[in-house]
Amino acid sequence: MREIAILTEADLRKIVKLDAAAVECVEGAFHALATKAVAMPPILRLDIPESRGEVDVKTAYVPGLDGFAIKISPGFFDNPKYGLPSTNGMMVLLSTKTGLVQALLLDNGFLTDVRTAAAGAVAAKHLAREDASVVAILGAGMQARLQLQALALVRPVREARIWARDFEKAEAAARELALSLGFPVTACKHVQSAVSGSQIIVSTTPADRPILKAEWLEAGQHVTAMGSDAEHKNEVDPAVIIKADLYVADSLKQTRRLGELHHAINAGAVASDAVFPELGQIIAGIEHGRTNDTQITICDLTGTGIQDTAIATLAFERSRASEVGTLFATAGRSSDEDGRTATAPA
Repeated sequence: MREIAILTEADLRKIVKLDAAAVECVEGAFHALATKAVAMPPILRLDIPESRGEVDVKTAYVPGLDGFAIKISPGFFDNPKYGLPSTNGMMVLLSTKTGLVQALLLDNGFLTDVRTAAAGAVAAKHLAREDASVVAILGAGMQARLQLQALALVRPVREARIWARDFEKAEAAARELALSLGFPVTACKHVQSAVSGSQIIVSTTPADRPILKAEWLEAGQHVTAMGSDAEHKNEVDPAVIIKADLYVADSLKQTRRLGELHHAINAGAVASDAVFPELGQIIAGIEHGRTNDTQITICDLTGTGIQDTAIATLAFERSRASEVGTLFATAGRSSDEDGRTATAPA
């Protein structure tokens, strides 16, 4: 007889917050990616174009951790029309020793939201100017809100601007964020007006054509592009990567295939075998990050399986310490004499 922990979104919200600990958790994941023999296979992806839907499956094994997560992450972008969230999903945490399920995390995308926002904070911590205080957020959805909240944990943010294709949504997000974060947040009708004078720019949209142009960028700005997590998504003009003094990938292998770098390669702006630093390498001191306040930097975040294993491990550890969740008892199947599990014929 063994037990599996079942944690609902409500359970997880009690024990996991978008806070300094979450940022540290994700920062540690990127560090491990650069310094350990991490096994992280390519993303398994399923597109459902009739519903503007996509499903990603991500995983990673990190030596030294007791478990590894497999995440199923659907994104159906017509859902708001039906009063439903665009994203949901779940994670399964399995033992690295036995492969048995340790926990089922029914988070509806909450843990993904937290780790994605935390990754934006990590990128800004290591690449944005230390005095960066004005932020432009492109997009007005959940991740737009969380990215700004996360940035306030690592930089002295005193002002923010929000742009979205739907200006009313941008206004609503601006009002909500100004109230919750305690500094002015303004809705902008044009991307350029949001970008001008900002020291950090974060793109959080599912755009399939560029919304951020290279000619708008100014000395000292940092760009975090986190919406291009599929081959067809493209928020940033390929010329931005050329104009930047420093381009950084979360996973270079991955951004070559589906990030903003992927579009720059396809446009012929960047060689397909060009080598760039990864965020984990900068965190670990293997590569240099920003070296002065006038550089333009860009971080291409496509979302990695190691982030999911890290946040799932944190949630599981906290659930045991706090006795949150439900333990489900399950009887294991018997094993044969050779140690193989006895099963019925297929």
